[in-house]
Amino acid sequence: MIRNHRFSFARLWAMVVKEAIQLRRDRVTSAMIFGIPIAQIFLFGFVINSDPRHLPAAVVMADDGPSGRALLAGFSNSTYYDFTRRATTEAEAREWLQRGEVQFVVNIPAGFTRDLLGGRRPALLVEADASDPTATHGAIAAVNGIVETWMAQEMKGPLAHLAGRPPPVETRIHAFYNPEGITSHNIVPGLMGVVLTMTLVMITGLAITRERERGTMENLLAMPLRPAEVLIGKITLYIIIGYVQLGIILLAARFVFGVPIHGNLLVLLVGSLFFIAANLALGITFSTIARNQLQAMQMTVFIFLPSILLSGFMFPFRGMPVWAQWLGEILPNTHFIRVARGVMLKGAGLSSLAPDIMAIAVFAALMLGIGIKRYRQTLD
Repeated sequence: MIRNHRFSFARLWAMVVKEAIQLRRDRVTSAMIFGIPIAQIFLFGFVINSDPRHLPAAVVMADDGPSGRALLAGFSNSTYYDFTRRATTEAEAREWLQRGEVQFVVNIPAGFTRDLLGGRRPALLVEADASDPTATHGAIAAVNGIVETWMAQEMKGPLAHLAGRPPPVETRIHAFYNPEGITSHNIVPGLMGVVLTMTLVMITGLAITRERERGTMENLLAMPLRPAEVLIGKITLYIIIGYVQLGIILLAARFVFGVPIHGNLLVLLVGSLFFIAANLALGITFSTIARNQLQAMQMTVFIFLPSILLSGFMFPFRGMPVWAQWLGEILPNTHFIRVARGVMLKGAGLSSLAPDIMAIAVFAALMLGIGIKRYRQTLD
C-alpha cells in the first residue's frame, strides 16, 4: 500500500465534510450544540434576578383611615410589594405566608390613625417569609425608606409637629422560617431535589440504551414481560437508591449544616416517593428516545440546566419573568423544593403541600405513560 505523506488540504476538507454529515445525522447532538448556548443566554439573561420586585403581599387592614391607606400606597409604589390579598385576621394571613401564597404580610393595627395623631407611636408590623433570604432582602431593606418617604409626605401642616425623632411610627419586621438569613438553611433542602434529579435521571436514562448497546435487550424481548412490567421493574430498585440518597442529605443537613426540621418527615418522604418516581420515569423516557448512551447523557444535561435555574433553587422564583415561572411550574424539581423547604423550615403539613405533591404525581404519571408507549417489544 502506497502512502502519500504530504499534507493534503483536499483530504482534510473531505474529513471535515464527513464529520459534518455525521453530525447532521446525529440530531440530538446537533440540537445540544445550538440548544444549550441559546438556553443559557435566555436563562441567565432574562431569568436570573437577585433583586425581585412585585412580590405578592397580603394586608391586615384593621384601620382603614387615611394615614393607613397612604402608608399602604407607599408600599405599593416602592414596586417591591404587590398587595394581592386582604386578610380579615392575622391567623389567616399567617396561613397564607406558610403556604407560600404571599411573601409578605403588612399589618396596620386598629386605631393606627388615632394613635398617630395622638403621638402614641402606633406599631407597623411587616411579616416576611424569609425561607429564601435573597428573595426578601431587598424588600425588607426598603421598609424604613418607605416609612420615611410616607412621613415626609404626610407630616406637613398641622401634622408637622409629629415629624422628628423618634419617628411617629414604630416599625417592626418579623422574618419567619429563616430569621437569621442563613444561606445553607435555604440551599440544603433545595439540594435534595437537585441531587436526585441529576443522579436518577442520568442512571435510568442509560438503562435501556445500555441494554441495547450490550446486546442484552434480546433477553428482555424474549421474556414474557409487558412494557409496563419491564419499566416499573427497572424503576423499583432505583427508588430505594433515591431514598438512600435522600437519607444521606437529610443527615448532613441536620448534623453538619444545622438545618432545622420543623415539620413531619413522613410528609417529606411521601413527596419524595412521587419525586423520585418522576425523575426515574423521565430518565426511562429519555432512554427510549436515545439511540445510545451518549445521547441519553446529552438529554440529561439538557433537562438538568433548567431544573436548577427555573426551580427557585439558586435564584428567587418570583424574581423570574412570568413566562419563566410558567416553565418552572412544569418541572417537578420546583414543586419538590417547595415541599422540602416547607417541611423543614416552615413545618408545613400535608394539606399545605398537597398541590405541589399532586403536581409531581401528575408529571410522574405522564412521563411513565410516554415511556411505556415508546417502549418497543421488538428490536425494530
